[in-house]
Formats: sequence, structure tokens, C-alpha cells
Amino acid sequence: MSVKINIKPLSINEAFQGRRFKTEKYKRYEKELLLLLPKSFKLPPPPYYIIFEFGFSNKASDLDNPIKVMQDILQKKYKFNDKDIYKAEITKKIVKKGGEYILFDIKTLE
Repeated sequence: MSVKINIKPLSINEAFQGRRFKTEKYKRYEKELLLLLPKSFKLPPPPYYIIFEFGFSNKASDLDNPIKVMQDILQKKYKFNDKDIYKAEITKKIVKKGGEYILFDIKTLE
């Protein structure tokens, strides 16, 4: 059963005071991921439907924690604006330590 609550969603920018700065760990992660992302990925026309599957080795990992970081890095690599994402499918899988992964796809929302 779906539940609808009539309240304006709070953005991450509104949820915290002050500026947030990228950590050194984030900068290294972003650099590595930008190199690992395939150049051959072809972005379809917006609006977008994005699919993420995160392979975590820790069952305590929150499903939503890597989404914004991954979206920001994808938009940097593939030159799109994440405001054009209208639907997302997010899956969490538990894998053995050392087998962590990120799977993604970006499709046109139909």
C-alpha cells in the first residue's frame, strides 16, 4: 500500500548548515571512478530513469548512502544534469568482502 504525505521534500542542501567540502577520500574516489567509467557509455535523451545496484560486503551499509556521490560523478563524466532524473531503481546486494561493486544504467523515461 502506498502512503502519501503532503509535505515538501527536504533537500540535502537544506538539511545541513554551512558548506560541505569534498574529503580527500572523496577526491581520490572520484578520480578513480572517473577513470573506470567507460567512455563508450551513450547517454540517451532526458528525462532519465536511472538504475543502481550496489554490492556491499557489510550488511549494515545503507542503501541510499552512495546514491548522491555516484550521481554526481556520473553527471560529471557524462555531462548531464541530475535534475533530469525522474525515476530511480536502487538495489542493495550483499557480497563477500573484496567483491564490492556498483552497477548502473541510465535510460530514457518512457
